Amino acid sequence: MKKLIASTILASGLYAMAGSAQAADCGDVSIAEMNWASAGVAAYVDKIILESGYGCKVTVVTGDTMPTFASMNEKGEPDVAPEMWVNAVRTPLDTAISEGRLMQLAPLLSDGGVEGWWIPKFLADAHPDIKTVQQALEHPELFPAPEDKSKAAVHNCPSGWNCQISTANLYRALKADDKGFTLVDTGSAAGLDGSIANAFEKKTGWLGYYWAPTAILGKYEMVRLGFGVEHDKADWDKCTAVPDCPDPKVNSYPVSDVYTIVTKGFSEKAGVAMDYFKTRKWDNQTVGKVLAWMDANQGSNEDAAEHFLKEYEAMWTTWVSPDVAAKVKAAL
Repeated sequence: MKKLIASTILASGLYAMAGSAQAADCGDVSIAEMNWASAGVAAYVDKIILESGYGCKVTVVTGDTMPTFASMNEKGEPDVAPEMWVNAVRTPLDTAISEGRLMQLAPLLSDGGVEGWWIPKFLADAHPDIKTVQQALEHPELFPAPEDKSKAAVHNCPSGWNCQISTANLYRALKADDKGFTLVDTGSAAGLDGSIANAFEKKTGWLGYYWAPTAILGKYEMVRLGFGVEHDKADWDKCTAVPDCPDPKVNSYPVSDVYTIVTKGFSEKAGVAMDYFKTRKWDNQTVGKVLAWMDANQGSNEDAAEHFLKEYEAMWTTWVSPDVAAKVKAAL
């Protein structure tokens, strides 16, 4: 019995030492909680997994694309930006990577950030001939304007956003007004969301700009239409995204690269936790469903992260080793 007790004490001590060593390897970690929902949820998924699975001590700090990138690049903090839309910082990020200050790890969104013009899936199912924006514009009767039923509508991006400019230019390039369409200013993100919700409630047609991942696309099934051309970056930068471009051409929206960015300092101190960030990724459909749950339940980013870890175990357990997965599940 004395030998058994001694062995148990020894094993417990070794386990505690191993846990302490792992925590020491990972240490203090700061994670940027960007000010949009998908990135906020990702920050708390990382926090829970790093703390429960790797013994890190995690602090979540408020962030946004440009200030977070500048701080990581110039000051080496925060340690991690889980969801960085790198197209916005591509040139300085490439420089920071080449000079050894930052590292670009796994793409958080496996299918990238997506923008475009969409229609409800119930409408796409009823009209399988509509695959492109041009084909949709041949059916103004399917997309009644909210204020004038004699007109059809293309719903624009919220005021003040760059996508409002690109949508307006594409509207002109497609000569949508000649086909009986008017460009509807939705005013805000809430107004745009409300127009989609109203279309689904009344089962009426809807055509306009939206993006993923979002709660709306997690709640309502929408189909993104093609523009019949490849994305032309040069023309996009020169005209499509420029206010009042005199001669806009039909173009396709780019797919945005969305990666996890970490500092060099974190990569050197994080040890095995780096393996997690090199593997961890999810898709727009999953994120949309999680955000829809969050919206319906008025949950916080942390609530949604816990919901994801409980409901999508088959996904996140592939990001970590079995022993780390067991610790996270026990903590949940």
